[in-house]
Amino acid sequence: MSRFKIAVVGAGSSYTPEIVEGLATRRDRLPVDEIALTDIDERRLEIMAGFCRRFLKRLGSDIQITATTDRRSAIDGARFVVTQIRVGGNAQRILDEKIPLKYDVIGQETTGPGGMMKAFRTIPAMLDIARDVEACSPDATMINYSNPAGLLTEAVQRVSPVKIAGLCAGGLFPAWYARKALDVPADQVRYGYFGLNHLNFAYNITIHGRPLTDEEFERVAEVAGRGGVDAQLVKTLRLIPSPYLQYFFHAARAVRHAQSKPLSRGEEVLALVDEAFRAYADETQDTKPEALTKRGGGGYSAVAIGILDALYNDANEVIVVNVANQGVVKGLPDDAVVEIPCLVNAAGIVPLNMPDIPRAVWGLVAAVKNYEQLAVDAALTGSRDTALLALIAHPLVGDYDVAAPMLDEMLAANRAFLPQFFER
Repeated sequence: MSRFKIAVVGAGSSYTPEIVEGLATRRDRLPVDEIALTDIDERRLEIMAGFCRRFLKRLGSDIQITATTDRRSAIDGARFVVTQIRVGGNAQRILDEKIPLKYDVIGQETTGPGGMMKAFRTIPAMLDIARDVEACSPDATMINYSNPAGLLTEAVQRVSPVKIAGLCAGGLFPAWYARKALDVPADQVRYGYFGLNHLNFAYNITIHGRPLTDEEFERVAEVAGRGGVDAQLVKTLRLIPSPYLQYFFHAARAVRHAQSKPLSRGEEVLALVDEAFRAYADETQDTKPEALTKRGGGGYSAVAIGILDALYNDANEVIVVNVANQGVVKGLPDDAVVEIPCLVNAAGIVPLNMPDIPRAVWGLVAAVKNYEQLAVDAALTGSRDTALLALIAHPLVGDYDVAAPMLDEMLAANRAFLPQFFER
């Protein structure tokens, strides 16, 4: 039997122990022999590899950890390639957050102008990785956790035949809200789900196979409302929105809050990552550091291991994935990547049919998808004009007099990472 190898690209990420732990604890379902770590930062890669070996030993696992800066070597022979890259690091994230605030526009890692810049930096790197997968492990599936997941997945699918699934833990949130509000097991909560990455809604929630009562829904709405969208609005929508909808439904409030904070989220994360890596570098450390919990990102391992299990074991699981629409969401292009429930088994990932998007949010979903497709066009062509049109199309910008100077400043701040815009 051939070795079961999984490659992790961007293994210098502080989240790598999450996937390593998930694979170790599900060894009965996923008999992985080798986790090949690769990263362009040799020092962080070395630290992470050392920690993961100690961590696996503590977990009682004999999975082999290998580490190399040669990405093709890591990918060669892998059944799955997990991507979790951050081009430009948190230093560029901080600029993504701070520059838009000067124009009274939200600065955020995946939403709005900041998310567009992150996509511009990351798409060329993702295409390089896809080409390596094509060359070295053409039957492998890319499991992408890099943000913005929807835009990156769409870019890869446009130009590469490689199999790719864009993942996010957001699909688990409605079950967590219901568990907390109603004291029921999360695995007994079911719901429909539609939208885009970080712009999605759950609906038709059931527990133990029965619909929620109105009173139960309102209790779930109260819990969901703590994530950023006002609970009264959640009740009015009769939908459970992603926490990222706060940037759309409370746009002015979100901008004021971000402008008032002494540190951006990127600056907070930078400090937490530094703290985590000090712990990882300690040769006596063999458990996940507290800084990783403080950083957030819960659900990373659960979703990744879930889809690996379903693909490998032909498990027929329904999992929320970023995939090409293929006519499922009416009114959006077939090649548009959407975040929806899919049937996952050994044959692949198939989007499930769903009812029409409710009128209350249809326009928002369509508008943001329009922006996303323009942003992918700009990233692939290096067209400043198309980038400008993408910002004008975005519901959080929509003003040429704001978009034009903001785009100039953000492109200049990212020049070192945007060869497609500056090296033509």
